Amino acid sequence: MSPLNHSKDELHSARHERPSVDTLDAPPSRREAAYADAGLAPLLQAEAVSRRFSVKTGLFGPSRELHAVNGVDLALPRGGVLGIVGESGCGKSTLARMLLGLLRPSSGAIRLGGQDIATLSRRDIARQVQPVFQDPYSSLNPRRTIASIVSLPLEVHGIANPRQHKAIEMLERVGLPARLAGNTPGQLSGGQRQRVAIARALVMQPGLVICDEPTSALDVSVQAQIMNLLMDLRREFNLTYVFISHNLAVVEHIATHVAVMYLGRVVESAPTAELFARPRHPYTQALLASVLTPEPGLGLPDTGLGVSFPDPLHPPSGCPFHPRCRHALASCKDTRPALRADARGSVACHLVFPTSQDSA
Repeated sequence: MSPLNHSKDELHSARHERPSVDTLDAPPSRREAAYADAGLAPLLQAEAVSRRFSVKTGLFGPSRELHAVNGVDLALPRGGVLGIVGESGCGKSTLARMLLGLLRPSSGAIRLGGQDIATLSRRDIARQVQPVFQDPYSSLNPRRTIASIVSLPLEVHGIANPRQHKAIEMLERVGLPARLAGNTPGQLSGGQRQRVAIARALVMQPGLVICDEPTSALDVSVQAQIMNLLMDLRREFNLTYVFISHNLAVVEHIATHVAVMYLGRVVESAPTAELFARPRHPYTQALLASVLTPEPGLGLPDTGLGVSFPDPLHPPSGCPFHPRCRHALASCKDTRPALRADARGSVACHLVFPTSQDSA
């Protein structure tokens, strides 16, 4: 099935995949969130960032423009954790690739420590930003030893410190014994491989780590261990995370702020506690309903997302969510709501910020 076509059953699947909340360490405290916000300037900023792709519609058909990411604004303070959530096809992984400098925005700007990353080389970006990818089975070179995998960034950047010693030290920091340094990835479990990937990401001591579904390929029993490790490393190294996931239970526990994406746009963002306690956009409400544990005998909750995910090549007019929204107003079909901010966060919804047409 195409990742752009979702059934209601798929939306409920995250409920079965999430690790038990009881096995996760306590979420970031309000004090931590306040500390993250105390910086004078964000470590990471995205300003009206868009990414468009030209897509062929058939063998002889014309090309159409697909807006994978459309006008995204984000600001992440140093020490914070920004969770980005949404269905597959919403643009969150494309956004991650742009934050890593692997894709250039079609328009807009991404700033790292106040500097536009378009002016930086990939090597300069890699010194400050590192990824942890979804699949530890394909992200590690099967022919290299664990020590050489972890020390490879040091080699690429010409850092002459004893690389073997540094690699072993970092392996121990992520909970792997030094005796595994001479092994290859095929001799490790999935959880151990992801620990190697985390060690490789941190060996350069970056300030920002982009975690793209870092636990989704792992057994449920291992997911909580990796999440707790990431939280411990954040405190130890004063790291800043962008954490992309479909698992809302995990995002709630690790993130200080959350942005919800739909069809390439951010439709709601807020501090984590606020967004999970009082979601305002109907799409956010539906996502949260999709992972609630149903009451015995009452079956699965009705999320209201029974209508299939729209074709990104032919997005709906007005609010892109209106065909699936049970609360849609007349203006939702004609006018796209802007992302507007208030004391609780930001939301793009005519129900929250009515137009004059709705108020009449």
